[in-house]
Amino acid sequence: MFEKLQGVEKRFTELEGLLASPDIVQDREAFQRYSREHAELYKIVAVFRDYQAVVHEIKDSQELLQDDDAEIKSLAREELDKLGQKKEALENELKKLLMPKDPNDDKNVLIEIRAGTGGEEAGLFAGDLFRMYHRYAEKVGWKVEIMSNNPTGVGGFKEVIAMINGKGAFSFLKYESGTHRVQRVPTTEAQGRIHTSAVTVAVLPEAEEVDIAIDPVDIKVDVYRSTGPGGQSVNTTDSAVRLTHLPTGLVVTCQDEKSQHKNKSKALKVLRARLLDAKIKEQNAQRSEQRKSQIGSGDRSERIRTYNFPQGRVTDHRIGLTLYKLDAILQGDLDPIIEPLATYFQSQALQNEESKSQRAEIVDRP
Repeated sequence: MFEKLQGVEKRFTELEGLLASPDIVQDREAFQRYSREHAELYKIVAVFRDYQAVVHEIKDSQELLQDDDAEIKSLAREELDKLGQKKEALENELKKLLMPKDPNDDKNVLIEIRAGTGGEEAGLFAGDLFRMYHRYAEKVGWKVEIMSNNPTGVGGFKEVIAMINGKGAFSFLKYESGTHRVQRVPTTEAQGRIHTSAVTVAVLPEAEEVDIAIDPVDIKVDVYRSTGPGGQSVNTTDSAVRLTHLPTGLVVTCQDEKSQHKNKSKALKVLRARLLDAKIKEQNAQRSEQRKSQIGSGDRSERIRTYNFPQGRVTDHRIGLTLYKLDAILQGDLDPIIEPLATYFQSQALQNEESKSQRAEIVDRP
């Protein structure tokens, strides 16, 4: 690990020289490329230099243990205890920083919310979840664009698909994929019985054309008249679009916009994201060890969370986290859930990397 860190520091120093070069400053494309690389390495180098400073302080304190003065020895031992803890914390931070980064972490997010079991109550909760993610996005300064929606007659959704545009959106929301269960008394329940309903959430990274190339001959395009509540164009123009990806059979429809062109553009974004998601799942299936390390991170058939209204409780079953702040969470205060989830799955990935390294060391031994 430390040989790798020394290589990173050397490259960081090289980049500082390049960014100070007049030739590079005048080459806008090269300057932006080197600036991005410099920014990516900055945190690693900063922590590594802190680590090196602590190692140097430990060496100095160990020398003081040889002093004849008992008080100086005692102070040196106390200092070594503190420095040892600091060194261990910095080592763990460096291991995390050196872990392979998910290439999709910086991408925008396509979030698909669908009512499952529970009839109208499931549709109402689908609406609650959509508003929860919308409020969270607003709090962190992201933009939400509805791509497609199928509302129910009582204020919920059978399905709603939205694009959340914001740097790092996928890294924050990727662990939201799965089945969300709600336990509450429906407004239509005369006897006050608690019902259990379910909603599925799919969080997909936005796919650019460079990620997924779609041959136009592989897409069947159907246009038809919009249905449901809407403006003057509803039922008067063929603005709704249905795309069928012939090789996979995936079907995407969009009718939210009055323009056929805009609906097609939105549908293509959804189709690209679903194809990328399928590609990622196929790659993970081929790497069984990696798949095991990602248990709970994206299986939409898995029940991941329960929202219990009578108790005001939210429980994430993957990490055993229970919070009695249901109202705040539904208002978009998701950090108390997102941060522990990210920490848990990062630690799981780190343990997996360490196990791989240990196995590699055993194989390399003569």
